[in-house]
Amino acid sequence: MEWLQKFKKNGLLLIIPVLIVTCSGSGNSNIRQEQWVDLFNGKNLDGWDLKITGFDLNDNYNETFRVEDDLLKVRYDQYENFDGRFGHIFYEEPFSHYRLKVEYRFVGEQAPGGPGWAFRNNGIMFHSQSAASMERDQDFPVSIEFQLLGGDGENDRSNGSVCTPGTHVVIDGELKTAHCTSSSGPTHHGDQWVVAELVALGDSLIQHILNGEVVMEYSGTQLEDGTPLSGGYVALQAESHPTDFRSVRILNLKGCMDTRAKNYKSFFVKSDPGACEY
Repeated sequence: MEWLQKFKKNGLLLIIPVLIVTCSGSGNSNIRQEQWVDLFNGKNLDGWDLKITGFDLNDNYNETFRVEDDLLKVRYDQYENFDGRFGHIFYEEPFSHYRLKVEYRFVGEQAPGGPGWAFRNNGIMFHSQSAASMERDQDFPVSIEFQLLGGDGENDRSNGSVCTPGTHVVIDGELKTAHCTSSSGPTHHGDQWVVAELVALGDSLIQHILNGEVVMEYSGTQLEDGTPLSGGYVALQAESHPTDFRSVRILNLKGCMDTRAKNYKSFFVKSDPGACEY
């Protein structure tokens, strides 16, 4: 696991190898078994909050977000014009240290009136403010964005970049204040399914991974005033191009790190003593 090696190299995870050695003699493989959780249940939008620019919390204007064919869909077939109605769908629980896997694809034609830059454009917003805290006419949540871009069938368009609405990040020791910084990601043309994985370890290490390849890495996630940003909500965007999501899964890396507890797991990297069960 490249992200884990990086975390260890930075001296941030020195306790983990010790804990693994301590427990390895028990023969209990359960402590090493990853516990991925499906945030999208494939049936409905339970557990998610919606916010569309110009509308109240959970007003799903024109069924922008819907579940059909076991997919979470972003659709604009009931729109006459996009009119700047940017949408976001937020999972109800915040996270700080985790891995998130999202399988997505772009489909169909962009909504009439959608901005040119939003062609085959979506994103995973994380370390985000909550849906409930957004202003009625606010376009984007204060957050970090793992940008998802699709190609036009001809030209290169790097996927997996980072954008920072109301925030900044540090890349190679340099504070980045531009809205977006390009990744080294490949171009994904057509309606192919793509697996986007996010590794988020508080404000210490962030990785963008596409189909198993790390395409961007940074740290120092922070608000524009310099306040560290080490956690928050996860949201998927609706920026005017129809998008399908067939899987949204998370592995929480924050939990009980006391080896005496029943729910200790060796893959946790952030201790949460209150979660321990004895």
